[in-house]
Amino acid sequence: MNGPALYELPSAPASWRIALPHTAAAVPVARALVRTALAELEHGADCDTAELLTAELVANAVEHTSGRGPIELVVELMASGCQVEVHDTDPKPPGDLTCPSGGLPDPWQEHGRGLLLIRTLSSSCGHRPTESGKAVWFRLPVVPAQRRPSA
Repeated sequence: MNGPALYELPSAPASWRIALPHTAAAVPVARALVRTALAELEHGADCDTAELLTAELVANAVEHTSGRGPIELVVELMASGCQVEVHDTDPKPPGDLTCPSGGLPDPWQEHGRGLLLIRTLSSSCGHRPTESGKAVWFRLPVVPAQRRPSA
C-alpha cells in the first residue's frame, strides 16, 4: 500500500437481530444495542446519529402500530456503512418517511419530528412490506477516521 489508509473498513458484514417488547422499554434497549454494535467493531458510522434514528424508528413502531407482538430490530454493518431496520406487524406504511407532505412540524408540538430527523440525517431511508407487516429502515455511511470526533 502506498501511504497510510484513510480509514479501516470491516472485512465482512456483521448483523444483529433482536425481538423487542411492543412497549416504550424497547427504545433504550435498541439504542444500547446499536451503540454497542458500532463501538465493539469500531465501525465508522456515526454512533450518535445511529442511536438517535434507531430510537425514532422504535418509538414510532411502539406508538403508531397496533398489536401486542414484539417488534424486531435488525442492525447490519457493512463496509459502506450501517443499515438499521425495525419490523412490526402493521402493514400500513409510515406517514411521510419518503414523501413529505405539508410543511415543517409545529415547533410547539411534542411529537412529529421523528420522520423528519430520519429523512434529514440518514443517507437513505424507506420501508418495505414483509410477510408479517413491514420493515422501516435507514442507512448511514462510514465516516472517514479523520472526520470522526476524537475520544
